[in-house]
Amino acid sequence: MGLAFDSHGRVHLPMARVLLKELEPLRPMFVEYAVVSAHINAMADLQRATSITLCIGERLHSRYDFRAVLEQRAAGLINPDTADVGGISEMVRIGHVAEAYDIGMAPHCPLGPIALAACLQVDAICYNAVIQEQSVGIHYNQGGDLNDYLLPESRFQVADGFLSIPQGPGLGIEVDEAMVEERARTGHNWRAPVWRHADGSIADWCGK
Repeated sequence: MGLAFDSHGRVHLPMARVLLKELEPLRPMFVEYAVVSAHINAMADLQRATSITLCIGERLHSRYDFRAVLEQRAAGLINPDTADVGGISEMVRIGHVAEAYDIGMAPHCPLGPIALAACLQVDAICYNAVIQEQSVGIHYNQGGDLNDYLLPESRFQVADGFLSIPQGPGLGIEVDEAMVEERARTGHNWRAPVWRHADGSIADWCGK
């Protein structure tokens, strides 16, 4: 089993140096957001000092945001989100530019089936895509998993840790419109979680 760690940028630079050194014997696949995304220079220093591949990208929103990351080699892996960077075309551009720097891509996708299908199409044509985030059967999808919104013949199949690239027209999936209408009648009041320190101050929020 491959291990990857994500601190969501909650670790400050001095502690990130210590943490990465302690994690090196575990040989993780990568460490995501060792420091906050605004500290590209600090992340570049960390990447040069560790044997672990660092990852950044889910809070960056265009190829221009990734420019400093690539030019400074602040990470060995980027994880842009197709739904956040402007769609498939921009995602592919980002992937191809990263390939020119010999930097891998691990598309970020904690969203719904359409977003995941879009990511998988990007994976199919970006040869530096090495792993795909997905959330089939994960805890925060309770009551409405990805495949619940798809017709049976186009549901995602996970086999030995791999997802197949959808082969149908368009994104390769068919949305179960009856299910969407049913869930729309129920409605929801979902909010991004906020994590706090013991004293009540905000530690992080699950947003972009």
